[in-house]
Amino acid sequence: MSMSTPGPERVPSTVKVGKTTGQGKPPSKSSPKKAGSGPAKKTGGGKGRKPVTPVKVSGGRSWGPIMVIGLVAVIALGIIGFGVYSVVKGSRSWEDKVADIKGVVDYRSQKNPQIDARDHKDGTLTYATSPPVGGAHNATPQNCSGDVYDAPIANEHAVHSLEHGAVWITYKQGLAADQVAALTKKVQGQDYTFMSPYAGLDKNVSVQVWGYQLKTDDVNDARIDEFIKDTRRVAALEPGISCSGGNTTTGPVTAAANGASMTGS
Repeated sequence: MSMSTPGPERVPSTVKVGKTTGQGKPPSKSSPKKAGSGPAKKTGGGKGRKPVTPVKVSGGRSWGPIMVIGLVAVIALGIIGFGVYSVVKGSRSWEDKVADIKGVVDYRSQKNPQIDARDHKDGTLTYATSPPVGGAHNATPQNCSGDVYDAPIANEHAVHSLEHGAVWITYKQGLAADQVAALTKKVQGQDYTFMSPYAGLDKNVSVQVWGYQLKTDDVNDARIDEFIKDTRRVAALEPGISCSGGNTTTGPVTAAANGASMTGS
């Protein structure tokens, strides 16, 4: 029996098959990445920089500058208000200023004929107030150019000086020397002022001009200075007449003074 010779062994051919996706198609080549996309590459082999923590900004209002501006505004308004007040106050009449001094008695508004009288009379006269603030008087005024008398003077001469706009400071007899000295400083060197002790005074100090009077027990009472400042000269019924050349003696009115007079009534 004849045997057939086997043919050469068939070797299966190797077919390279790429990996398939989906329907068996080979995946397409990925396109190169654009610059800037993807995570940044580390350089230098060191650790990457720490991310910066953002600063939180408070949404609340800052009151500091607002308070400063408000304070400045208040101060400015205060200055302006004080300026307006000063102008208005400065333009007021002297009568209004005196009316604001507590304790001042206004005899002018009372329309008392005995106080309002301005005629010249000789001899000793009787007055409605003590010390007098007006009325008939001697023809010769008392010298009132800052004169300080150490004894009582005649009312009749003093009232004439009030008519010329002088301020007359009187004090209780026997007042302590240091208190008399405090009053003296208000008079010396001050024209249209004069000062003397006064018998029977009910307060330590009485200050008067024509028609106005202030009494106090305190020689350092600030109202005394205010009264002098607001009335001196401007309270005159005969403005502009000098306070010099008048009577310089103390004591009651004398016969020698009768008939003598200065310019004016």
